[in-house]
Amino acid sequence: MATAPSSPPADPEVAHVAWDLDPLVGGTGPDGVERLLVDADERSQRFAASYEGKLAEIDGETLVAAMHDLAEISELVGQAGSYAHLRFATNTANPERGALLQKVQERSTAIQTRLLFFELEWAALDDAHAERLLAADGLELARHHLRSERRYRPHLLSQPEERLMAEKAQTGRSAWDRLFDELTAAIEVTPTGEKISGGAEQPVALDVALSNLFSADRETRRGTAEAVTTALAPGLRTRAFIFNTLLHDKAVDDRLREFPSWLSSRNLSNEASDESVLALVEAVRGRYELPRRWYRLKAELLGLDKLADYDRMAPVADEQASVTWAEARDLVIDCYGSFSDQLGKLVRQFFDERWIDAPVRPGKRGGAFCASSVPSLHPYVLLNWTARRRDVLTLAHELGHGVHFALARKQGVFHQGTGLTLAETASVFGEEVTFARLLAQAETPQSRLALLAESLEDTIATVFRQTAMNRFEDLVHTSRREDGELSVERIGDLWAESQGELLGDAVEITEGYRTWWSYVPHFIGTPGYVYAYSYGQLLAMSVYHRYEEEGPSFVPKYLELLSSGGSKPPEALGEIVGVDLRDPGFWDAGLDLVERQLEAAEAAARDVGSSDS
Repeated sequence: MATAPSSPPADPEVAHVAWDLDPLVGGTGPDGVERLLVDADERSQRFAASYEGKLAEIDGETLVAAMHDLAEISELVGQAGSYAHLRFATNTANPERGALLQKVQERSTAIQTRLLFFELEWAALDDAHAERLLAADGLELARHHLRSERRYRPHLLSQPEERLMAEKAQTGRSAWDRLFDELTAAIEVTPTGEKISGGAEQPVALDVALSNLFSADRETRRGTAEAVTTALAPGLRTRAFIFNTLLHDKAVDDRLREFPSWLSSRNLSNEASDESVLALVEAVRGRYELPRRWYRLKAELLGLDKLADYDRMAPVADEQASVTWAEARDLVIDCYGSFSDQLGKLVRQFFDERWIDAPVRPGKRGGAFCASSVPSLHPYVLLNWTARRRDVLTLAHELGHGVHFALARKQGVFHQGTGLTLAETASVFGEEVTFARLLAQAETPQSRLALLAESLEDTIATVFRQTAMNRFEDLVHTSRREDGELSVERIGDLWAESQGELLGDAVEITEGYRTWWSYVPHFIGTPGYVYAYSYGQLLAMSVYHRYEEEGPSFVPKYLELLSSGGSKPPEALGEIVGVDLRDPGFWDAGLDLVERQLEAAEAAARDVGSSDS
């Protein structure tokens, strides 16, 4: 390993790590998308003719047959949608790909609208009749899904109203969401200074620029932050207008559906009560002193009076290393395989069968994600590989999602995925397994400190920063509803308020940082999503702690958890691995594990001090 440069090194192998999307459409490209949509459309017409207006009269056997029909339609639409979305994600600037995505969204909405009657008629059944139908033999593919859907009864509109809202979403929320993605993917950052760009001030993708915040050189970090702020400025008012529009759109939707708060619809989809989510958020906010304690120590380690916001991810030891794609691949496969042969073989498939797209490219969607695709095929992982050691953990994280989706394929289209609150369990667990290997390989106190600091900072980012982002969302949704359209300056004030509450007196928030809310896609596409990271991280840490306590006997239970997908309520899934999500003290116990991480990093810092003296 060598010192990491500020832009991705030339790695011939990673340049060719690209998806093979042909299986989604039978190798026929956009023509295959059309074939899938035509088939789904015809099937949806036959389904409507068979069942519309008749759900109150059907028996259990007929319900089972209907759910199988719906599953097949969902698979067809899912294949077409996955192909269009994934192809667009790798080049959001390509107009043909954007047009195909829009076509799929419009045609899928038409199919969804035709089938809306089923959801509404199912919700309208009285409880006793619904329970008799739910007891039918052969309904395992959809039983929990159907029971869960009935929770939406108080918030559903009439059939004509639901159809109108679904149709108009294509020129409303979905269109604004796509525009935001295209605008942010087009942002290019022109680094300032030789240390950032190697003397050539060529624009780089936002993700590449942000990776320079991990630099050991403070001037590089400061210059990067200033360059990012400069790059965010030109489209800031446009992105703020999109945000304002979608904030109001959600307010209208919540009012029409009679949700009591801006977050209630997200909590309902996560199968979490408003009270339990509030308990999580307040528990984390009550422990904000943990990240502040670390940032004060980090300032001492870096020889600074106080950290600035751009210093938070700086390495605390001279251990910045670049990692080749081959090194990362072999390490992650071996880590998963050492835990479970089954998981190791499954992870290898992602590399061998082209289920990963890794290089940074112009127009490519930023960040990283794993898309579940459809149960009949396999998941896909997207990365923006910058050869940092953190990218190894990101790879392990996304492959955790991947094995979760893959193992849960047998649950079918209705139960493959979990609610967002459990969606991070396998990803964080995979990170922890990989991190444990890296830590075991650390040969010096400096290496150990560097790794522990990175792990702690990832936890801080996931648990505490995401909670602060939830707080920002709460402030901005509430202010938009009470005060009307928000100015760029007002949004910046609310961002600074939420971040200031987290950072306290431990970190200086610079003026430029006030606009950095404006590239976060979750605020736009999935409002209320971010607290799920905190939930998932604390849950996953608790699950990993159980593994540390139980050893190999824990593995079958963990695999059962992943294989169950979303076929059970979250509490029942937690019981599989011995976690009680109903316990009011669960969040405090998880935060105690974070404090253990902090204490380990503090001890490592003392060891480094002793070895240097």
